Amino acid sequence: MRLFRKNTNKIKVMALGGLNEIGKNMTVIEYKDEIIVIDAGMSFPDDEMLGVDVVIPDISYLIKNKDKIKGIFITHGHEDHIGALPYILKKINIPIYGAKLSIGLIQVKLKEHKINNAKLNVVSPRDIIKLSHMEVEFIKNNHSIPDACSIAVHTDQGIIYHTGDFKIDLTPIDGEVMDIHRICELSKKGVLLLLAESTNAEQPGSTMSEKTVGAGLDDLFRKASNSRIIVATFASNIHRLQQIINTAEKFNRKVAVSGRSMVNVVAVATELGYLNIPDNMLIDLNDISKYEDNEVVLITTGSQGEPMSALARMASAEHKKVEIKRGDLIIISAHPIPGNEKLISKVINSLFEKGAEVVYDESDIHVSGHAKQEELKLMHRLVRPKFFMPAHGEYRMLKIHAELAEELGMPSQNIFVNKTGDVLEIDRNSAKVTGTIPTGNVLV
Repeated sequence: MRLFRKNTNKIKVMALGGLNEIGKNMTVIEYKDEIIVIDAGMSFPDDEMLGVDVVIPDISYLIKNKDKIKGIFITHGHEDHIGALPYILKKINIPIYGAKLSIGLIQVKLKEHKINNAKLNVVSPRDIIKLSHMEVEFIKNNHSIPDACSIAVHTDQGIIYHTGDFKIDLTPIDGEVMDIHRICELSKKGVLLLLAESTNAEQPGSTMSEKTVGAGLDDLFRKASNSRIIVATFASNIHRLQQIINTAEKFNRKVAVSGRSMVNVVAVATELGYLNIPDNMLIDLNDISKYEDNEVVLITTGSQGEPMSALARMASAEHKKVEIKRGDLIIISAHPIPGNEKLISKVINSLFEKGAEVVYDESDIHVSGHAKQEELKLMHRLVRPKFFMPAHGEYRMLKIHAELAEELGMPSQNIFVNKTGDVLEIDRNSAKVTGTIPTGNVLV
């Protein structure tokens, strides 16, 4: 392992996770005697990781430098951005900054882990946290969860702009549009480094608006007028949950939820005002047998085929409260995360064997929360950075994103397709990978 040379006028940018992989997103920015961390995510174990529940980043570098750390700044409340927090906070008690919903979801996680001394700080878009050598600004963007933000780190060397996960949705469900105006203002000041997510960098075109899913759900509910309907989606995709609830209301169906994370998210999002459920519409899972099949919708976890999820337990007849029967319509409103295809296929086959109709992998029941190529190009044009480091994606995604930046005119020597642990040293005139820090997977 090469050690980087000490240069206090250089900003160091290092990923502890999220490069050459999906999930486990965590970026460290160090300047002079201060460190900030952007996100602290987990990922799911591979098939061969028997007995492993979650995978989190190796934070030995942070433990070694804990006195320099000023905070963890959260872009949004998905597991691949907040899932490692309970494990990190057990080792280092660092202040956490995030928008209201992100902090609400973090509180639920910390309560499960019996952590009650965390320093949680709620911020709003355009809020700036001032440190000695850096200022951290939250900027509204759009993703598949409310309160998603980009983060701009202001230094005397220039601005580092981290997109977080985003899509450019001009008709978002909550009406809260990305703050393009603020991005343009930062661009005029001069952005030194852009870190932009690469999840959909292979996909041409633009990601459809979340609103398009509503029409697809309406159509399926209409056709299944006599069936019980079960919808599996990500618990944290609150915009999707709202659309399912809206469609259920339209067709006079009650809603029940299954899966611990789904129950928790629905409770938090409703309490904080991010989810609007009409009075008397939500019913207890124990009461679904009191209603006719055409009077109920069940929203459940398990869209990725996770073995212990509610949908997987229904498929294997191990769920204590829900038994799949002939005629059920099951809608899987999510695309497979790379690596989960086998798990999902197994669950779908089992559901078909039980006589259910399963709708999956259809564009009108799921749209991505991640930007495709045309949106990525637009982000580059808006930000106009001097240097670029693609983030959040497997190697091919990072490489294709780098090629997009070159097509837009950025010199190849200003683009850094880094690995987890690479140390990018940067100032207003130059950028160079100078060494590595210890990184890897911690299996929980």
